[in-house]
Amino acid sequence: MSVRGKRYQEAAEKIKKLDGCDPVEALTAVKEGASAKFDETVEAAIRLGVDPRHGDQMVRGTTSLPHGTGKARRVAVFAKGEKAQQATDAGADVVGAEDLVKKIEGGWREFDILVATPDVMSMVGKLGKILGPKMPNPKAGTVTMDLDKVIRDIKSAARVEYRVEKAGIIHMSIGKASFSVEQLTENFAALVSALLKAKPAAAKGRYLKRITISSTMGPGVDVDAQKAQALAER
Repeated sequence: MSVRGKRYQEAAEKIKKLDGCDPVEALTAVKEGASAKFDETVEAAIRLGVDPRHGDQMVRGTTSLPHGTGKARRVAVFAKGEKAQQATDAGADVVGAEDLVKKIEGGWREFDILVATPDVMSMVGKLGKILGPKMPNPKAGTVTMDLDKVIRDIKSAARVEYRVEKAGIIHMSIGKASFSVEQLTENFAALVSALLKAKPAAAKGRYLKRITISSTMGPGVDVDAQKAQALAER
């Protein structure tokens, strides 16, 4: 059994007293407790009242965080002709069509996000078994003709994709410890707002069941779900 360091234990002791607090208090505590030598990521873990084993309770989509996540991402784009040039001009790291399909089939994985135009999805479809959830997807906003906006949003880390896991939890980075509390709060509110709008009609009972905010190396702080919802609905 691993033993936590003294700094972690001290931070955890302070945070225990905050459990069930409002989002601003939680984010302030997490930011203050992030004492690693690198810029820690601040993450929200949100348990939803859904059963993702049922298709009508799947929660998946994209939203834009006002201040981005602070992490640069590599974007590969499937496109041809003018759209390929548009993708290059927007800052895509790799652009291709049949050649990019073959590259991925050969094991190449030096990308974080894949984007495609609708007209090339017939060739991209053969990668479904290889890529799984990383496949470009209309619901995630990564199958689009508006390459310029989508690529720029992804590269700036403003555009994020969320997807509920098997246990009904959404894990999402909402920034870095170096962000101000106000920036983290606005990003958190944007995420919760997007999840509320994405609530499936089949979801019954309490939707936001539990929310925890933590930094990479720090303990989690439980946030009052009703206060989080109120913040998001302002």
